[in-house]
Amino acid sequence: MMLINVGDARTSNIDLVLAALLSSIAGALNAVGFLIAGSFTANMTGNIAAFSDHLANGAVPIAFSFLGLVVAFICGASMAALAIQAGEKMRIRAIYALAITAEAIILLLVGALLVMASPAEHEMFLVIALSFVMGLQNAVTTMISRARVRTTHVSGMATDIGIELAALVGNETSRRAAAPQLWLHSLTLACFTFGGFCGALLFQIVGSWLFILAAALLLLIAVPEAFRAHRS
Repeated sequence: MMLINVGDARTSNIDLVLAALLSSIAGALNAVGFLIAGSFTANMTGNIAAFSDHLANGAVPIAFSFLGLVVAFICGASMAALAIQAGEKMRIRAIYALAITAEAIILLLVGALLVMASPAEHEMFLVIALSFVMGLQNAVTTMISRARVRTTHVSGMATDIGIELAALVGNETSRRAAAPQLWLHSLTLACFTFGGFCGALLFQIVGSWLFILAAALLLLIAVPEAFRAHRS
């Protein structure tokens, strides 16, 4: 029920599994995007900072390339949100699983292109596609969990971890409220980091086939959920 139950119908364990799986894949894709093109496709804070810095130094084309990644991320999130809103209006329970399936298909196409051609020849296409995919994934996890799970929002998670650590020294009520969120955000951050490590390592071994592997993992997560939602 990981990609079926929405909001308060979700348990803490479901959120933990979703965060662990998808943040690991996001971390891997983010690391590989940097290795190929020198850009972080999940790090919109860094991309905005790079845009401002290059613009101030007069490097306008480079500046707008970073802005393009932010636009692609926003477009991915918007497309996912529009699809989910339409699916919920039509009571399509599988809409969240179908959105993750769409992410897998995009990665499959990107991987197939890069396997047939040198990644260096398609750097800009790659980082734009990955930014779009990261925006899509983050929107799906945010909407299905009602903002409890955000698989690419590292700065926000680090902030939340700091706040929740402070809450642990408060009264019993604050400790009880903070503990589950601390565990969720810490796991998400750890899995994003672990995914980045594994992604960078695997890319040295399998090259662009990594995108196809990531797509296969997403399909293994999403397709059974879509069938389960259809049956129910």
